[in-house]
Amino acid sequence: MIRSVVRGVGTALPRRLMKNAEFEELVDTSDEWIVQRTGITQRYIASEDETTASLGEAAARAALDNAGLTPADIDLIILATSTPNNTFPATAVEIQERLGIHHGFAFDMQAVCSGFVYAVTSADAHLRTGLARRALVIGSETFSRILDWTDRTTCVLFGDGAGAIVLEATESEGTPADRGIIAASLRSDGAHKEKLFVDGGPSTTGTVGHLRMEGKEVFKHAVGMITDVVVDALDKGGIGADDLDWFVPHQANKRIIDASAKKLGIDADKVVVTVHLHGNTSAASVPLALGAAVADGRIKQGDLVLLEAMGGGFTWGAVLLRW
Repeated sequence: MIRSVVRGVGTALPRRLMKNAEFEELVDTSDEWIVQRTGITQRYIASEDETTASLGEAAARAALDNAGLTPADIDLIILATSTPNNTFPATAVEIQERLGIHHGFAFDMQAVCSGFVYAVTSADAHLRTGLARRALVIGSETFSRILDWTDRTTCVLFGDGAGAIVLEATESEGTPADRGIIAASLRSDGAHKEKLFVDGGPSTTGTVGHLRMEGKEVFKHAVGMITDVVVDALDKGGIGADDLDWFVPHQANKRIIDASAKKLGIDADKVVVTVHLHGNTSAASVPLALGAAVADGRIKQGDLVLLEAMGGGFTWGAVLLRW
């Protein structure tokens, strides 16, 4: 059978680093308050010349270098983002042009913070059916563009950045020991829209709008929903939580990460946490965490890795793979 194997990973961050202390001059908050409730100490904010496309391109090039490949080797690009450069065309097409790729196909995936997990599963489906051979899966966001910088409950949470992986269709025996994507689980429920959304759009207000969130409601649902898809993915793969080498969750809030790992019975030493460094970067969150754990040598070839995310909508999902 065909397995989608990760060949490389790369990340990119804006130049500007913003520490918690800077928010004390903008809204009624403090470094202590932010750290205690979220675990976040800093985030990166895109400058005017840094966009979702430019950050996505940089992450893609880093992933290609890590894989030992060139843009010519790629025939599919899926960009997970909620902050595209334009309403249309897809920002993935702009990244395709920036990379000098004039073959294959590219499109955007919109599932907010779950976007990268959704994009990985979509790329896997395209690779396994033969529509593509190698895919760039990118999560890139400039959430700072849609924040209300007077709302202390949301502006302190988010940051900008990008991460990417290269997936390659590879023949395998289809056992859990083989490298590649083993199983996935995706869910959504539009009944929760008002809990986390942006109050603008081309078809409604004709404006970009700002992010709005009912933080307590999101937290209340997060752990249960995350557990749901993680257990489903593990069951599909015939894998137990104890067999995992690494758990790479969406980096939204340290308390959600800790509570989810505890409920799933995953040892804290196996959890990759970067929320303190990047804040919540939405669809870029999981690949940024992956990139950090690969760069420092934690995630190695042959490791069993579980990805998980939850985002506005609500959307949520998990992917189980052998690195």
